[in-house]
Amino acid sequence: MTVSLVMATVDRVDEARRLVDSLAVQTDAPFELVVVDQNADRRLDAVVAGARAMGIEVVHDRFAERNLSAARNRGLALARGSVVGFPDDDCWYEPDVVRRVSAFLAAQRDYGGVVVRWHEQDPAGRPAHDLARDDWRRFRAAPASSIALFLRKSVLGALGGFDARFGVSRFFGAGEETDLLLRALEAGHRIRYEPTIVVHHAFGRPASGPVAQACRRTRSRERGTGGLYAKHRLPAHVIARGIVAPLVKPLRTPWSARAILDGACTTLGRIEGLLKWKRAASD
Repeated sequence: MTVSLVMATVDRVDEARRLVDSLAVQTDAPFELVVVDQNADRRLDAVVAGARAMGIEVVHDRFAERNLSAARNRGLALARGSVVGFPDDDCWYEPDVVRRVSAFLAAQRDYGGVVVRWHEQDPAGRPAHDLARDDWRRFRAAPASSIALFLRKSVLGALGGFDARFGVSRFFGAGEETDLLLRALEAGHRIRYEPTIVVHHAFGRPASGPVAQACRRTRSRERGTGGLYAKHRLPAHVIARGIVAPLVKPLRTPWSARAILDGACTTLGRIEGLLKWKRAASD
């Protein structure tokens, strides 16, 4: 099976080069790298040239809109592989990722995709399991980042790719991969979590910096969660828990004013996203 790796990228150069270096040492398995370049300049040209010099098959597409989900959909349209992954431009792979993903989906024809382990988020690894639709609808499943997600192109085509209303630079500033997986599970596709296949990415910390700026970032991200509540018509108790828990959790541990503020910004963002989606749906 051929794997297409769609990397939407903007601003970063050294990090993208690190990803390319990790792809250059992938064990024997056919793959292509689809670079969706959202930069206004030519900063990525040297990285692309270096990838080609190392023998990587590269499709380099320039995409003017700074919209992560739309850029990934553009890359999906260009992808020629039967399996598609979505590495961030600042992640990197273990040497056997492409081979093992390809082998798993070649052998397990009844699976629509596989989620691999993001080591920095989950160093020990949870047991292998099938993703459960009900757990995801209750927000009781472990998160699955887009960097760890590999789906058959036929499944992505049937789902219509990512919902470009979610993700970096949008009002609903995150949640695009959760939305995609929810739609895949609701459509009946089987997806497996395989902890022995490993990708890497620095693990994000709580929003830092000036308080107002950190709150804006948190609200933007959490509007995505609120949008998911409304789009997928999640149960009322799941929504209520998601809105109340960020306010209560900081009070159960040695608390700080910053933690309480972050919880309040989280709740506010989720409410904003929920109401915005509902208003748009009613228009």
